[in-house]
Order: sequence, then C-alpha cells, then structure tokens
Amino acid sequence: MRHAATSGALEGRVIVITRPAGTASAFARQVRARGGMPLLLPGLALRASEDAGQARAQLREALRADPLLLFTSPAAVRFAAALAPLRTRATVLAVGQGTAAALRRHGLVVQAPTRQQDSEGLLELPALREVRDRGVALIGAPGGRGLLQQRLVDGGARLREVWVYRRATPRLDRRHVEAVCQLRSGARVLLSSAQALTNLHDALPPEAWLRLCAAVAIASSERLEAAAREAGFRRVRRAASAMPADLLAAC
Repeated sequence: MRHAATSGALEGRVIVITRPAGTASAFARQVRARGGMPLLLPGLALRASEDAGQARAQLREALRADPLLLFTSPAAVRFAAALAPLRTRATVLAVGQGTAAALRRHGLVVQAPTRQQDSEGLLELPALREVRDRGVALIGAPGGRGLLQQRLVDGGARLREVWVYRRATPRLDRRHVEAVCQLRSGARVLLSSAQALTNLHDALPPEAWLRLCAAVAIASSERLEAAAREAGFRRVRRAASAMPADLLAAC
C-alpha cells in the first residue's frame, strides 16, 4: 500500500471527497498539502433535528441519567454540543477515533475502538459486553444499519435513542456532474458511508456514475469495500479507518 502522508505524495492526483456538504474543508486542505487536487462531491447533507426542543430534552436526560453514552459520529458530537453542554458522569463511548477526538475537545474521557472503527468494533469494547438492565443512550441520527440498536436490545439494555441531527440527500448541481465526467481513471474516490454511496448513485446521471466507478475507490472498512464493488467500482482499496490520514495513506 502506497503511503500518501508526505508533502507531494499525491502528485497532482484528483481526490474525490464524499464527506457531507460543509464538512470537508479541512480534509481538502490536507489533500492540497500532499500535492493532490480535491474534488468535493458530497454524498450526504447534515441537518439539525426537526424538533430541537425534544432533542435537547432527551439529550439532557441522557447526560444526567444514563450510565452509558454512545456517540455515533463526529457530527453527532457537533450537533449534540449545539443543543446542550456535554457534561456527564456517564461512561462515554465513540464509534471511532474521529468521534473520540471530537468528544475530547469537550473535556470528556472517552473509550473508542482503535483497530476496527465501526459498530462491530464498538460492540467489542469491555463497557458493552454486559449491558443487561443498564441504561444506554445512542446519540446520533436516525437511519443506518441498526446493528447497534439490535445488539444492545438483544443484550437486555434499556436503550434510549437521541437523534440530535438527521441525514439528507445532498443537492448536486451541473458543476458537480461536469467535474465527475472529466475524471481520469487514476482519480481516487474516498468512501466512508454506505448511505453516501447510495445517494451518489441515485443523484448522478448514468454517464457520470460510470465515470466515477472507473476511478479507484478507497473504502474505510471491509463493509464499504464490499458495497463499493457491488455498486460498480472494479478497483477498490481498503483504508485502515475513516480518518482522513488513513484514507489518504491508502491512495
């Protein structure tokens, strides 16, 4: 696996960033610092919860009462912090190191998987091995695979779902489509969300989607690798995690 962590390592290659709209600026700067050319192609748009009052009340109750808090993404941290101060005596868990870093910026002590940074890795943490009759708050957005919810309920947890934001389909315009249609086969497409992959498939015209699939997909997990191949990418590499540094290292 070629390492892209040093300046100039990307050698002018186009790096397609599919992170949610409005969240990829720092990532794009990292691409430029490594000599690449970022192309922002958001596969998701993130929105605040439609009922902010209800979300705030549920979050405050979870911070006060539940012994285990699970944050599912850096966005969950950002939107939660906009609703209420993140102060709690609970054990705080994060699905990956990016989410953990966001929580630590709010002064929280966090546990997070280091090897497999996804729902499966989170469920392997010692804090979740015995959850029967324990209150567990899942803080994030509706949708997704539902794996965490199912495993926690099956384990006997008293689950509270706190939806502090929601995912929406992004708005792609003619400029996005034209940029994709001009991609060369050596471009890299960074994938860290199955829903973003589906949204892009649905939003792009067929000719643009075929051109995107002719590039090399960089998938953040084994599950995303399989999803990318199923969607039509023939060349797929797997990164160590969804962290920007790991995704770029796999380019």
